[in-house]
Amino acid sequence: MNLPNWLTISRIFFVPLLVAVMVQERIPLPWGGGEITSDMLALAIFLIAAATDILDGYLARRWKQVTTIGTLLDPIADKLLVSAALISLVQVGAVRGWLVVLLVGREFAVSGLRAIAAAEGYTISANELGKTKTFFQVVSVSFLLVSIHHPAMAAWASISLYVVVFFSLASAVSYFAKFWNRVDVSVKHRTRIELLQADRQKRRALFAEKRAVLLAKRAARLERLRTDRAKAVERAAEFVRPAADRPTST
Repeated sequence: MNLPNWLTISRIFFVPLLVAVMVQERIPLPWGGGEITSDMLALAIFLIAAATDILDGYLARRWKQVTTIGTLLDPIADKLLVSAALISLVQVGAVRGWLVVLLVGREFAVSGLRAIAAAEGYTISANELGKTKTFFQVVSVSFLLVSIHHPAMAAWASISLYVVVFFSLASAVSYFAKFWNRVDVSVKHRTRIELLQADRQKRRALFAEKRAVLLAKRAARLERLRTDRAKAVERAAEFVRPAADRPTST
């Protein structure tokens, strides 16, 4: 655990706080003779959390502290933050539900691909399309939060959201095109090896069974030979017995 990873984990803990603030209709926070609205407080929390995304990546590269857990947790934290914000915006009526379903579904699909790739020993890092998508997600969510009390920003919020949809689908296609063939080949190769090993074990089991049967037959044959030999020895002893021991005839 290093500072970049702690920043990534802290971004995850911002999620419930962000949702709690966004779903509240009114949070009375006096400030300079006025009042801080819940959407402005949510915007501040969201931007602070988004800033940790930039900071942890910068520090990890600068201090050469790029770790596997950081590479895996960073996109998960981003997805949790943005998905929670978008779902909460649907709750307050600031965005259409089908767009959020499309975006969150894309995140689940890419996360599933990452999980499969990780199981096969591959780590999928964010490409340029994914980074661009994340940037526009932050911009779009910020515009949507501002547009709740400033309708003039609604047009910019809608445009930025459709840009997010475009880059989300483009980056998803890029991830699947780049890693699916590699993962598919790896899975097929592993399955082939497992089938060969299972077939080899089956042949070994059959060979061991046949060998056990042959050994049992050989042991039975040797036992019969020993029994026959013992009987032959007894009959031979009858013929070579001394004359005194033999019964006399009258």
